[in-house]
Amino acid sequence: MFHSILVPVDLSELEVVRPALDKALALAGMTGASLHVVYVRSILPVTFMEYVPPSFDEEQQGDAEKKLEELVASLPIARDKVTAAVRMGSVYNEVLAEAEKTKTDLIVVGSHRPAMSTYLLGSNAATIVRHAPCSVLVVRTGEEG
Repeated sequence: MFHSILVPVDLSELEVVRPALDKALALAGMTGASLHVVYVRSILPVTFMEYVPPSFDEEQQGDAEKKLEELVASLPIARDKVTAAVRMGSVYNEVLAEAEKTKTDLIVVGSHRPAMSTYLLGSNAATIVRHAPCSVLVVRTGEEG
């Protein structure tokens, strides 16, 4: 059924990530699919560049890679069935690029319950759904309200 499942993660919101990862792991287990986990770092606005040290990008990249590797190591899946990538740019563009690169046939994305700002501005999950080259499963968190 599925051969390659991509899960975009936000390392600062693991409560949103966990249900999506759990669903992706279950699907990968049933279908024998490989799992690809991607974290997208934001680009620092140019106006802030004079306030950060020259090694800022390398430090942020290294920190993100370490945190993502810890998350991936905690997953109950064979190490040869999972990959991790840290990309930099806009979330939906980088997730879609990673989906193309890994020949993903399913993206499993976690999402908050919609808020008014999301209805007006859209969200990364909504943009991924609209533009993905494959099927997308949106997993909602269990929040009330």
